[in-house]
Amino acid sequence: MFKRNPYSVLEKRLGYRFRNKNLLVAALTHRSFRFENREIDEDNQRLEFLGDAVLGYVAAGYLYEEFCDKNEGVLTSHRSRITSGKALASIAKGIGLGEYVKVGHGEEMSGGRDRASNLEDALESVIGAACLDGDIKAVQKIFKELFVPCIESLSEDVWEDNPKGKLQEHSQKLWKTSPRYRVTETEGPAHAAIFRVEVILTDGTCGRGEGSSKQAAERVAAHEALGKLNY
Repeated sequence: MFKRNPYSVLEKRLGYRFRNKNLLVAALTHRSFRFENREIDEDNQRLEFLGDAVLGYVAAGYLYEEFCDKNEGVLTSHRSRITSGKALASIAKGIGLGEYVKVGHGEEMSGGRDRASNLEDALESVIGAACLDGDIKAVQKIFKELFVPCIESLSEDVWEDNPKGKLQEHSQKLWKTSPRYRVTETEGPAHAAIFRVEVILTDGTCGRGEGSSKQAAERVAAHEALGKLNY
């Protein structure tokens, strides 16, 4: 009797069909599920390690071949952005990967199936499993299906997602000094604090920002300062 493939829809979304379904099952097994089911020998942590490395390799190879006229800075920026945790979680969510991830009861109850970090890890694990199942060509198929469309929308501004870096470069170029950041106010309890930060440049330009962490507030402040400088 023909046995239905429970992963057929997912494989279609990935652009790759696994020959060894056990590898895919392992890639979709969160450590919390393994902890609650002692008979399971493997979760996706090792596959995640492999997937992270091979994704970077495939991304670099694709960008090198397709963007012959771009310099190292642009290529590095593109690779970093399309393989970032944020990008991976977004792609994983877009293909409904969370529906297939096996998580423990506690993780399920706390929303772990849809947590960005878990989605990111699961997609890297699937990529690692694909590499073992079909070598680099398998990963290239997944990359073409899921990641290449993201590249087309990327800006060539290497600092687009890093306003602090952009402001630092501007300040060093003009005045050979770094922007000065300072926390002006902290509000709320320690576990849910709101930080307000100010950044000041040598010419007196300043920017202010607010965020749930000092780093987040600094990014907002840097973005505001860049706007005042018309950058």
